[in-house]
Amino acid sequence: MLQAPAQGKQDNHQNKQNANSNQYGEILSLLVKEGILTIKQIEYVQRIQSKLPNPRPTINILKELKYVTDEALWSTIRKHHVSLKIGSLLVELGILTAEELEKAFQIQAEETPKRKIGEVLVAHRFVDERKMIEVLSLQLGFPFVEPEFIDIDMRLFNRIPFRMYDSATFIPIKIEEDAAQVAFVDPTDKEDLSKIKKILNIEIVPCFALKNSIKEAIQKVISRQENDRTKVSADSAVGIVNKLIIDALKEDISDIHIEPLPDRLRIRFRRDGVLDIYRELGLEIIPTLTSRIKVMCGADITEKRRHQDARMVFDHAGHKLDLRISFFATVFGEKIVMRLLNRKREMVKLEDLGMYPKMLQRFNNDALDLPSGVILVTGPTGSGKTTTVYSCIDYLNTPQTSIITAEEPVEYVIPGIGQCSIDPKINLTFNETLRAMVRQDPDVIVIGEIRDTYSAEIAVQAALTGHKVVTTFHTEDSIGGLVRLLNMNIEAFMISSTVVSVLAQRLMRKVCTECAEDYKPSIQDLRRLRYSAKDIHGANFKKGRGCSHCRHTGYKGRIACFELLVLDEYVRNAILEKKTSHEIRRTSIETAGLVTLLEEGIVKAAAGITSIEEVLHSAPRLLFPRPLNEIRRLVGA
Repeated sequence: MLQAPAQGKQDNHQNKQNANSNQYGEILSLLVKEGILTIKQIEYVQRIQSKLPNPRPTINILKELKYVTDEALWSTIRKHHVSLKIGSLLVELGILTAEELEKAFQIQAEETPKRKIGEVLVAHRFVDERKMIEVLSLQLGFPFVEPEFIDIDMRLFNRIPFRMYDSATFIPIKIEEDAAQVAFVDPTDKEDLSKIKKILNIEIVPCFALKNSIKEAIQKVISRQENDRTKVSADSAVGIVNKLIIDALKEDISDIHIEPLPDRLRIRFRRDGVLDIYRELGLEIIPTLTSRIKVMCGADITEKRRHQDARMVFDHAGHKLDLRISFFATVFGEKIVMRLLNRKREMVKLEDLGMYPKMLQRFNNDALDLPSGVILVTGPTGSGKTTTVYSCIDYLNTPQTSIITAEEPVEYVIPGIGQCSIDPKINLTFNETLRAMVRQDPDVIVIGEIRDTYSAEIAVQAALTGHKVVTTFHTEDSIGGLVRLLNMNIEAFMISSTVVSVLAQRLMRKVCTECAEDYKPSIQDLRRLRYSAKDIHGANFKKGRGCSHCRHTGYKGRIACFELLVLDEYVRNAILEKKTSHEIRRTSIETAGLVTLLEEGIVKAAAGITSIEEVLHSAPRLLFPRPLNEIRRLVGA
């Protein structure tokens, strides 16, 4: 009973002490709150200050009297994330005087263009740069690093275009725990952060660093690369090319891009449809590297001003790899692209391509099982058309069927069918081969690609004489295949009477199963699809966070999306009447049960196989999609 008033008196005293401490500034108040300082000690120091001829910062006198240590001071600031602006913080810490800060503000106001106050303070030597960075690091909570003394991740460094290093305002250091540690002169610069995050495609952990330290680190990395480049000789070109192809084979790469730039040779791999930097070499290796590849594929070594195409077979560990090679003359030298056609890869069964049940059944029954007609497989380069065509051949290949092909080149060798590999060097051209094919008594004719009016006419004529023709075509979607045939001056009645089906496709990246997370489409995503929340009811969208399994991209592997058009009498009439592509597409949706690439992609995204972002990026948006449940019903998902 007697202790209550005493407790109340103690509380009042504590409240009064806290109220008094606030008048001494944020840092001193925090030191009092932490029990490191007392009000009496601060008041004593202030009495000393009043007697000094030249005013001195309170914090400096406190440290001289050993009331507070640097360690305790920085620990308190780090713990509480002081909210003061950098100028006021420097003044409170005794690093800067109020007069110096005022002068710096005056300089800032007179400058054009205006700089940040921190830059002005360093530039005019009010504050040492290192001390400024240390204070900013404590204030904002960013780590302080010295990249010149750190082993920089070379592959991470090379993913950023070299011209961006000219400013020496940042340098990537390493990847740690699914995020890239990047040192910045100013980690609060949102524009720099956004650029680097977009290029690296990974979460960023910003750090503070001195500009000179970043500059030294950049120069050290470039110098190391230059030393590596000087070691490259004519003999090592053989090893570089061999390693390049073997690494591409091991990593399941589809294309190798060897690109001469003004200051270096860049090598990139296309993995899952996306280019990524593999390695960079010096300019001096370009002639020997190019000559080595030309020797391997039999191209003309002396010709450097004209484009060339060639092929080669690379034998590694008993497995043969076909490479289709293109040399393209550019202002900086010959750009080389190698397309890898892996013979080791097994043929994909038709049912394993990724078609939904109803679509697959219809493709089999209403297209492949018909005795004659043209079946077109369409899509851009690298969309998986050849794989689909070979799956169709595998489905049609029976002892009772004669199949003959014209390909450039033959990518899969299939026992039991006649495969011809086009070779213009010996005058074995497409035109000559197509003329000879119809005299071979085939049931099924496979044409690698319709590339001109002549090959289109051969395909149509073969179908008119009772043959089944399977071929590929470069068009955006299924309707585009029909329209392009019309533009090749193939008569409309010939198209409507011979083309039985058009299968359009795209390859979309699959969400990495190791780091997949539930994802709710943004309002912007829904607006682009003209969807409401009701239209995607029952969806289970996923998005990859990024991990070591998927190289921090969020995607691993690819899945095909399809658009199947089986021509009915209404679509045929629309072709005969030469209606617009929009009108033919509308008719196909209303009468022929067409499900567009975008719609089929949405079904796969709703199942968590791919992402809604990948679908919007890859599929043509020619018409707005129908609700998810309706599309699922149409494809049998």
